[in-house]
This record gives sequence, structure tokens and C-alpha cells, in this order.
Amino acid sequence: MKRNEMLQRLEKPAEWDIIIIGGGATGLGAAVDAASRGYKILLLEQYDFAKGTSSRSTKLVHGGVRYLAQGNIKLVKEALRERGILLRNAPHITNNVAFVMPSYHWWEKYYYGFGLKIYDLLAGKLGLGKTEMLSKKATIKYLPTINPKGMSGGVVYHDGQFDDARLAINLAQTAVEQGATVINYCKVVGLRKGIKKINGVFVQDVLNGKEYELKCKVVINATGVFTDDIIKMDDKERQELVSPSQGIHLVVDKKFFPGERSLMIPKTDDGRVLFAVPWHDKVVLGTTDTPVEEHSLEPVAFEDEIEFILSHVNRYLNVDIQRRDVKSVFAGLRPLVHMKGQKNTALLNRDHTIVVSVSGLVSITGGKWTTYRKMAKDVVNNAAFVAKLPKKECITDELKIHGYTDIINSNDPLHYYGSDAAKIKELQNEIRLLKEPIAEGLPYTKAEIIWAIRHEMAMTVEDVLARRTRLLFLDAKAAEISAPLVAKLMAEEMNKDEDWQQEQIRRFNEVVDNYILED
Repeated sequence: MKRNEMLQRLEKPAEWDIIIIGGGATGLGAAVDAASRGYKILLLEQYDFAKGTSSRSTKLVHGGVRYLAQGNIKLVKEALRERGILLRNAPHITNNVAFVMPSYHWWEKYYYGFGLKIYDLLAGKLGLGKTEMLSKKATIKYLPTINPKGMSGGVVYHDGQFDDARLAINLAQTAVEQGATVINYCKVVGLRKGIKKINGVFVQDVLNGKEYELKCKVVINATGVFTDDIIKMDDKERQELVSPSQGIHLVVDKKFFPGERSLMIPKTDDGRVLFAVPWHDKVVLGTTDTPVEEHSLEPVAFEDEIEFILSHVNRYLNVDIQRRDVKSVFAGLRPLVHMKGQKNTALLNRDHTIVVSVSGLVSITGGKWTTYRKMAKDVVNNAAFVAKLPKKECITDELKIHGYTDIINSNDPLHYYGSDAAKIKELQNEIRLLKEPIAEGLPYTKAEIIWAIRHEMAMTVEDVLARRTRLLFLDAKAAEISAPLVAKLMAEEMNKDEDWQQEQIRRFNEVVDNYILED
């Protein structure tokens, strides 16, 4: 997957069947789906793949216990089915994780236990494990740092976990293997129109400023919180479709939450659930649900959100997590579908919505990572109908995602590369220097940086430290320390000069400040 080769395809005068705007979960899923049906596909992302919401999730592939409590059986059943399909098709970057829900009232474990039994039933053959009632002793054993005072027991259930940004990269690779063209750092600056219908896009290469005019039969707008920006390119008078909601996460060391099981707090003060989830040898705490007026590529956590998570988590633990203990804080925006009269974003519809404009622009928003494949299927079906493309069936429920392997050693630090891990090890053996870590005590090696440049379309230091590796999200200060070495490695591989290195370090340092929580 090489960007220069992809760009060369734009030079040839041709009409694409579908141009997809947006390189997050939905857009990449749509590219895989459409390309695997045999359509001629181009995906354009204004920044890097999964730069926005799609790299900032709670890292869960789940049906949504909260949606079950709200009575949205349809969404939960669909999400549970999609959860099973994803774990089957991408076992190298997904896993089964046990969640423990402590009970502090005698009735809670029976109430929640009954609900979670229904959760198991809805999953059917794609279930991950049975829900079980726990004694107080067993709950404390599973959650060593839980506050035992007043506890009556608990419930354990199973859900899925994944690495969101790595899945996005694997989807891009899968799309390319299926014949799609996918390009990051290519911004759509306008829609090309015929007499009545949209028949292409105007694009600018963000890295060199070059502009392109591209033709197609239909455009899919899969830009998440930026959905309305593209819709208004088509029709300035259209009412806004998206109500952005911000969710933040705090990342701490595992010493505060040892063990392999996760914590689920069923109801916070704002009606959400709260998780403590082991991930990449750290623990992710979150999330919040805060309405925001404006969208941004780099949303910043609000002080009250940070305090909300710390105060809620510390209520349930017998250790005290302070601001200085937070290794990284990251914020993401959810593209929730606007509902008249509803101001509480925690209650807004999590299902996806597809809108087709008079001029044929197909826009999709809402949804979540777990249901990305179903969203892709639905939007490609709509786009094919609008463009009058030959009808072809979706095959992604059985399509293995790039990196698929059924031999997984979770103790291997490269296991989440799947089948690519062997090739990275070959690179390390060819050039012994590449076995070295990018910083002392970190699991990431120089070989992974080179691999990201050569095969994963990493173009900036941030691409490498935020999304090809996950260092920025796991330990922001360590990422800051590593940036100069990463810039040097990239410059040597990409034939860039000293000025490029310094500019990359400067830009990354501007970003990293948002991830470091000061006392």
C-alpha cells in the first residue's frame, strides 16, 4: 500500500464507479465492501486514516449493554452479530474480554445478571461466553483493587475488544487487495456537478498542493462529524444532520487495575456506563458524553470531563488515581444523528442514518465501530442503486481482513500485525539495528517505523506514533521523547531533509500537548 502508486492512478482520465469521502471506520468499510463486489472504488481522506473519531474509541467491540437497558433490542442484536463476525474475520486485532460488574445492593446482581443473560441469548451462536453470578469473594479476586465495602457480589459477562486504528489500517490494506484505490492527505474541496446530479469531486493533495478533478457515478459522504460540511457543499440550505458529542478517555498504568478482566460500572451520574479496560499493558478509563458545538480534528478534553472520570473510578477502587498518574488523555467526537427537542446526547440514536440528496449525494452518519461492516453494506447498496451499478451481493461477512491468522501468540509484541508480523521480523533480521526499540522500555522497534512507511502509508511522525503504533494514546510523554528519533528514521527512509524533520517534531509537539495531563 504505497501512496505514490495510488496517486498515479488519479493521473489517468477515468470514471470511478464510487468515490468515498472519509477514511474512518465507515468509509474504509465501504471501500472494502464496494471493491470486493467488483466496483471501481476511490477513497479520499483529508488527513490520515482514522485520524478522527475512529482512533479514539473505548476499544470495545460490543453489542451495547446500555442500549439493551434502553430497550433498543434491534440495535443490540445487530451489533452482537457484527461483533461475532469481526472477531471471526480479524482475530489478530480482536479478543474476547471478561467484564465484571460489581454489585453494592443485594438486588443488583440479579437485575443486571438477568439482563446480561438476555444479552447472551441475543448473541446466539456468535456468543463469547456465558454470564455468571459472582460471590463477593470471586468479585474481589477478579478485580483486585475494587472497593469491597458494601459489596454483595457481582456479575461477569463477555464482550469484544480491539485496536481501532490498527483495524482501520488493516481495512485500508484489505480494500487495496480487493482492487480499491485509497489515499490519505487528499482533501475534497468541492463537488463536481452536471445538470442535476453530482458526477465527481475536486481534490487537493494536502502534502504538495496539487489539484485534481475526478469523475464518478456516485459519491459517498462518510466523513463522521464532518458530514454536514460535505452536505453543504451540495446544498448550502440543508439543515444540519449531526449533533457532535465528545467522549474522553484516561489511560493509566496497570498497577492501578491489575489482572486481565475489565470493570463495568452500569450507571454514572449522566446515565452512561463507565469502563476500566486493560489494553496494550495499560488501562483505559472512560467515557463521557458531552454535547459540543464545533467539530475538530484534535478535540481537547474538558476539565469537568477529566474530573468526572477520576471521581467515578475512584468511588469504586481502593486505590486513588490522581491527575499525575494519567499517562495519556484523548478525546473523540461521536457523529450522533440530530433529533429535534433532544438535548441530552447520551440519549441520542446510536444507529446509523443514510440520506440521499436530490443531486445523488449519499451521506451516512451515526453508528459505531462494532457495526461498521453493516453500515458499509447498507451505504454501498444505496450508492449502487443511485448510480444504477450492476447489482452485486455483499461478501464481507466471510471476507478475512488483512493480517488474518489463526495462530496468535498474545505474548508476542508484534501479534497484532497478524500475518505481517513474520515480515517485520524478517526486516529486523536483515538489518539488526532495526531490532532496537524506539525508546528504552517501549515495545515498539525501529523496524515497525520502517514497515509503517513502506507498507502502511504513514506520512508523518504523528501517523506513526498515534495510529501505526499507539504510543501517543498509551504514554504521551514517551511519545514526545521518541519523536526526534522517529522523525530521523522517517527522513532517511523518505529522503527528507533536516528542515522536514524539525517541522515534523514541531507539529507533533503541538499535538502531544493535548494528550498530557498537567497536575
